[in-house]
Amino acid sequence: MPTSKKTTSKHEFKVGEYIVYPAHGVGQITALQDQEVAGLKLELYVVNFQKDKMTLRVPVAKAKSVGMRKLAGDATVEKSLEVVRGRARVKRTMWSRRAQEYEAKINSGDLLAIAEVVRDLYRSENQPEQSYSERQLYEAALDRMSREIAAVEKISETEAVRQIEQNLAKSPRRQKAAAEEADAEEAQEEAA
Repeated sequence: MPTSKKTTSKHEFKVGEYIVYPAHGVGQITALQDQEVAGLKLELYVVNFQKDKMTLRVPVAKAKSVGMRKLAGDATVEKSLEVVRGRARVKRTMWSRRAQEYEAKINSGDLLAIAEVVRDLYRSENQPEQSYSERQLYEAALDRMSREIAAVEKISETEAVRQIEQNLAKSPRRQKAAAEEADAEEAQEEAA
């Protein structure tokens, strides 16, 4: 097994770069390490997930196959915000099946799929309350989406969440509901 080829191989990711790991979201590559595991010498990316206080070691050779990728580009971020502004598409299947599909989309690491989950599970104040499991999935998707947008646009996660929620409010159905609510409030004030 030629070891000289591994040391000269070009790395797809650089130390200090932010990446997306499908099951954990946005992390930062803090180092490249050589480690011996079961008699094999492996070159590993050391990925730190600051918010989760977790460090992951990913073999360089397996990084692509496990779905590790660079942060989304500006065009993809804009497209994800466009997805969030769209009309929610909720299938009429059992909740357990939909929950599995949402979980799979969140863990896919695909920003557009995560945006679909955020869009479909979002509830404004005037809508019926969510179940605990719906809320958990919504918050997980919102967290993943906001972390990536924050890293791409170099803003805080709070600002990214605000940006996503502003786009959620621009959905055609939600704008109509907000207008109806405002009209109802205006009618009550006039009657008083």
